[in-house]
Amino acid sequence: MNKRIHYYSRLTAPADKALIAPDHVVPAPEECYVYSPLGSAYKLQSYTGGHGKNTSLVTIFMIWNTMMGTSILSIPWGIKQAGFTTGMCVIMLMGILTLYCCYRVVKSRAMISSVDTTTWEYPDVCRYYFGSFGQWSSLLFSLVSLIGAMIVYWVLMSNFLFNTGRFIFNFIHHINDTDAVLSTNDSNPVICPSAGSGDHPDNSSMIFYANDTGLQQFEKWWNKSKTVPFYLIGLLLPLLNFKSPSFFSKFNILGTVSVLYLIFLVTFKAIRLGFHLEFHWFMQTEYFVPEIRFQFPQLTGVLTLAFFIHNCIITLLKNNKNQENNVRDLSIAYMLVTLTYLYIGVLVFASFPSPPLTKDCIEQNFLDNFPSSDILSFIARIFLLFQMMTVYPLLGYLARVQLLGHVFGDIYPRYSGAACGLAFVFIYPSLIYIISLHQEDRLTWPKLIFHIFIIILGLANLIVQFFM
Repeated sequence: MNKRIHYYSRLTAPADKALIAPDHVVPAPEECYVYSPLGSAYKLQSYTGGHGKNTSLVTIFMIWNTMMGTSILSIPWGIKQAGFTTGMCVIMLMGILTLYCCYRVVKSRAMISSVDTTTWEYPDVCRYYFGSFGQWSSLLFSLVSLIGAMIVYWVLMSNFLFNTGRFIFNFIHHINDTDAVLSTNDSNPVICPSAGSGDHPDNSSMIFYANDTGLQQFEKWWNKSKTVPFYLIGLLLPLLNFKSPSFFSKFNILGTVSVLYLIFLVTFKAIRLGFHLEFHWFMQTEYFVPEIRFQFPQLTGVLTLAFFIHNCIITLLKNNKNQENNVRDLSIAYMLVTLTYLYIGVLVFASFPSPPLTKDCIEQNFLDNFPSSDILSFIARIFLLFQMMTVYPLLGYLARVQLLGHVFGDIYPRYSGAACGLAFVFIYPSLIYIISLHQEDRLTWPKLIFHIFIIILGLANLIVQFFM
């Protein structure tokens, strides 16, 4: 479909509007979606005249809401891996770096003066500079991003479904699951699932007795890694077969509710637990990690997706009523996202009870540090489970139509063009800016070195993830 749109646009000069792609060529509004990996996906609202009618406040909130996602659950773990001081610095620096790269994406269309780029999306800009390579590399990175997000969602949904089922079973049978793992002994228990299991939380954390066959049978048939992921197939397979996912886009508000509830949960727990901090720059103690740790690239890997919105930022800003405020609104949105990540990460890390538990007990999903019997955590898991179950069919739909569209030339979801963080966050914005400056004879050595350095940082960030 995209080929037909470009065919019509090239029959005349860019300024000539005599031939405009007819309505039956342009994808229907209900099939146009934007998404952020591990964030949210929602139906794109139509716009006319090159821009929409959203105020700056709505635009800022929309960017914040789209960027927020499941990565927020791993921020405290990332701070633990990097060290408290290093972690906060890395979050702020990555926020600034990804904001600059996103700014380059926003400005990329304006640097093409020979063609009318009013209706272009970022994949169109990539195609202009890189030809067919830009088109197919966009497909590759888009599928990698989509499939990766679907795998992460499946793991997290299995986690939330497992803990939800265990909460119900424990409640009915009056079982205290904190007795089976290392935990604090107070009214606000915090657990360390990875203690004594080689840093990998055990799928079962109940104490079973030889004559208690009921508990043994439950543990056998309700296992986080062996059975629950397969139960999800029965829940999600019918949802993935919907022809149009527009029904699920109506539940995008669940993403906002989930994030706001997580902020409330973290604040409430921090007030009840208090702060537990000691500062040791390089030496690890029994209960505290040093302020500077060489595992900080694991945090940069998390943040690359946590700050990822580059694939759909042009689409989002097209709906801004005041186009001259795009850069300002984008900067404010990134600042709010950075502050949200800092708030969640710092509070969870600082309030984690050390002693008696070590900071190394902080899990990749910080909800795993609360027992399944914890009411507030149970509610958070329910919110996130239903949110992901509504987003998952959208991700499956986007992956399906992108693959079929490129292989069979039948469907091309124009507004879902996405790529993984390496390409769209670091490489494409820098390369396009370098090429455009070179074409205008304005490329200087400092600018060339700076943007090549950004590309090298992106490559290093990707490579180092395989060694952590």
